[in-house]
Amino acid sequence: MSPTGFASRLLGAGALAGAGLTAYAACEARSYTLRRVEVPVLPSGARPLRVLHVSDLHMTPGQHRKQEWVRSLAALEPDLVVDTGDNLSHRDAVPVVCDAFGPLLDVPGVFVHGSNDYFEPTMRNPLRYLLPDDGRRHTDSTQLPWPELSRRFTDAGWRDLTNRRDTVTVGDLTLAFAGVDDPHLSYDRLDEVAGPADATADVRLGVAHAPYLRVLDQYAADGYDAVLAGHTHGGQVCLPGGRALTTNCDLEPARARGLHRHPADSRPGEPASAWLHVSAGLGTNPYVRLRVACRPEATLLTLVAR
Repeated sequence: MSPTGFASRLLGAGALAGAGLTAYAACEARSYTLRRVEVPVLPSGARPLRVLHVSDLHMTPGQHRKQEWVRSLAALEPDLVVDTGDNLSHRDAVPVVCDAFGPLLDVPGVFVHGSNDYFEPTMRNPLRYLLPDDGRRHTDSTQLPWPELSRRFTDAGWRDLTNRRDTVTVGDLTLAFAGVDDPHLSYDRLDEVAGPADATADVRLGVAHAPYLRVLDQYAADGYDAVLAGHTHGGQVCLPGGRALTTNCDLEPARARGLHRHPADSRPGEPASAWLHVSAGLGTNPYVRLRVACRPEATLLTLVAR
């Protein structure tokens, strides 16, 4: 075979492999998965509390399969819903998101927003996510109707934790919350929520969209039992086995999704330490709906006695 013929075959094989990987990644981005995790944070003798953690829907009106899957989560009958933001990816998505949540809006819930709730997504080179953060934020695109989303959520009874502390009673348990606006946009106002967590509450939870270390450190130092966040998409395009290459923030890739400790080397009961749950989320940028070794997810967290 001539060198030219060999090169042509090699290029053809590469193109075929690339097309196959793209098709697989597009399919995986629609393979919605429910994960179940136990978190030992409740006082002794307390009944388990079922918390549905949802994040990063990045919803558009045409994503009917995702909407149906989110709607099916109501069958889990959670005691509490925690939404860590990036629900929107389209200016007409607010009613679609609320319709998808459906009966879940009747369940006690708390929420914060992410950058994609504020600004309409644009076409970007996904490989940029693998590069070091240059500090640039796409805040010059069209604003999305996040005030309407906040209103719909709060009208349903969910608590807005945007740079706020709040207390929610679920059954016979009192939950103390602290939440911040999106740290990725530097919208968080940690000084407004900093301070010792409510020692009289049965459990204390910190909430943020993006798990930046400054936020996690503050929550752990203030005595929160666990922190819930999203933003990372679990790495979105991972190595086999789900090993993330990036988190799109300063959290290390080893904790891009799932349940971990913060600080990473701490143990339960140690001062200034907490559990950390990072959701890999349910969506992607609508222009690049691809995932590799990192299925879109929601998580049913069962809080149990310490």
